[in-house]
Amino acid sequence: MVGLDEVGRGAWAGPLSVGAVVLPTDRRVRGVRDSKSLREDEREKLFERLTTWCVAWSVGHVTNVECDELGMSAALRLAARRALDGLGVVPDGVLVDGPVDFVGGGAAGLVTRTIVKGDTTCLSIATASVLAKVTRDRMMRAIAPTCDGFAFEANKGYPSPTHRDALRRLGPTAWHRRSWAFMDDLDGHERYRREPTLFGGL
Repeated sequence: MVGLDEVGRGAWAGPLSVGAVVLPTDRRVRGVRDSKSLREDEREKLFERLTTWCVAWSVGHVTNVECDELGMSAALRLAARRALDGLGVVPDGVLVDGPVDFVGGGAAGLVTRTIVKGDTTCLSIATASVLAKVTRDRMMRAIAPTCDGFAFEANKGYPSPTHRDALRRLGPTAWHRRSWAFMDDLDGHERYRREPTLFGGL
């Protein structure tokens, strides 16, 4: 069974990321919790322990451009597919955080179980949450020096007063999701709007 969780869905900038993990049945790592309940330094300390503990793990990413072109539902499915493809093992089933199956397990021949608040009750989902969060945060810190004024090293592309002020002063960067509603508040910058298709943007 593979535990999956996503990070970055609510961000204005940066990738959407999905973590996927397969855990051993005979060993445990203490201190694993939902990534949002851990400090950044705690997640970083856990990362190496978790990656060596997992039988298999992967993080799948969808770029901000792909988020704009596909829409969130299709982008989530693509990130999940990339995460599963990166595991190097064929799963029998998937445990997904939240009420919605963003994997599309039935179509892929997988047994999928959604677990509301799974990142607080399911060890494999919590582990996937930490690995995805740390991986995405490192990516945002890496691009921060190229986007002076946006403080991506602190806000990781999520809404914040500093981020909002930088958008109004400097306009969006190449890392921003141009189809998100925040673009409507930026004078002189047009919001990206997808053309509707019969396949929901796929």
